[in-house]
Amino acid sequence: MAIGNAVQRGTVVYIYNEDNKLNGSVPAGNGLNDGLKGYTPSRVNVQRGSLIYSYNENGQLEDSVPAR
Repeated sequence: MAIGNAVQRGTVVYIYNEDNKLNGSVPAGNGLNDGLKGYTPSRVNVQRGSLIYSYNENGQLEDSVPAR
């Protein structure tokens, strides 16, 4: 099922499906630029340090790239 919403609360990003049920959570970090950067129906992007991590709808890591 696709991602319906992603919300950051403190140092955790919560991933919800289209039915607004919690699918997973991932760490958001606590640095100055760390945290939720955005999401699509299939990915959630979170910056921690100098990297941006992409997670799927279940909170499983799919990819990471350097932040610009």
